[in-house]
Amino acid sequence: MPWPLLLPLLLLPAVSGAQTTRPCFPGCQCEVETFGLFDSFSLTRVDCSGLGPYIMPVPIPLDTAHLDLSSNRLEMVNESVLAGPGYTTLAGLDLSHNLLTSISPTTFSRLRYLESLDLSHNGLAALPADSFTSSPLSDVNLSYNRLREVLISAFTTHSQGRALHVDLSHNLIHRLVPHPTQASLPMPSIQSLNLAWNRLRAVPNLRDLPLRYLSLDGNPLATVSPGAFSGLAGLTHLSLANLQGLPQLAPHGFQDLLGLQVLDLSGNPKLKWSGAEVFSGLDSLQELDLSGTGLASLPEKLLHHLPALQSISVGQDKQCRRLVREGAYPRQPGSSPKVVLHCGDTQESAARGPDIL
Repeated sequence: MPWPLLLPLLLLPAVSGAQTTRPCFPGCQCEVETFGLFDSFSLTRVDCSGLGPYIMPVPIPLDTAHLDLSSNRLEMVNESVLAGPGYTTLAGLDLSHNLLTSISPTTFSRLRYLESLDLSHNGLAALPADSFTSSPLSDVNLSYNRLREVLISAFTTHSQGRALHVDLSHNLIHRLVPHPTQASLPMPSIQSLNLAWNRLRAVPNLRDLPLRYLSLDGNPLATVSPGAFSGLAGLTHLSLANLQGLPQLAPHGFQDLLGLQVLDLSGNPKLKWSGAEVFSGLDSLQELDLSGTGLASLPEKLLHHLPALQSISVGQDKQCRRLVREGAYPRQPGSSPKVVLHCGDTQESAARGPDIL
């Protein structure tokens, strides 16, 4: 079996292995990690960060699995630069903290084994639709760029269903274009999406993405209305912390999130809502963070809408936990146990140990 097929081993901790250095391009560092019985298999990590743009294309060992080209003031990276010996079998590539302003649909087309790509801290203003279709990516970092409008279809990869984690935080995004319903390419397998600190004024249409984690922190969302999260029944973690402006939560705004387990609304002192019906439909929610929302008291009938809730964070360093009180006598057949929220200071709770739920 050719050695590139074993590259997923790079992402797994070595049961037994050793790290050594080897001769490398001047200014770069090459670390070799060996695996397997009698160290029969080796992978090389090459660090060529902070050397300057003159290094491209830098020669690297044929067994290079991860290449760090960060902080080199690179203004352009194209297909020919990434097509040399050792490049086409990379599993990880770091191009962060450079001066890249654009990439083409073919820039990464030769990287057929690439799993991790870091393009953060550049000046990218657009993302071509077919940027990653040749690579089996599982992690793409595009944070701290200048992206304004992003096509969801740009994240269709050669992953065959592998979970994809995408970081688009700290851009200028005001719109995400949904994946076309009759597109020739399959729906991107994005399971984790970070859209924090962009310019989204409404929850984007992410319908039918296999999302599990979504962050919209720091966006100027005006409202969360019914249907905002339509098609995201598999979402388990949603963060809406530190929203800008005057965000409003409408009744039943989260009703489509049947599998949601964690909801973070912290850091929203101007958050407005109209009663506990805001949380209607969140039958699987276990953790709710309302700290920093200015909420003086919990809404009535909160537990009625959140049957699986285990803990709530409110105010300053205060946490409430769900308690079931059986009473002094056995319950009558058909009666329900009394469920209450026991609240206390988080420091006091830590000192005396966790409440028994």
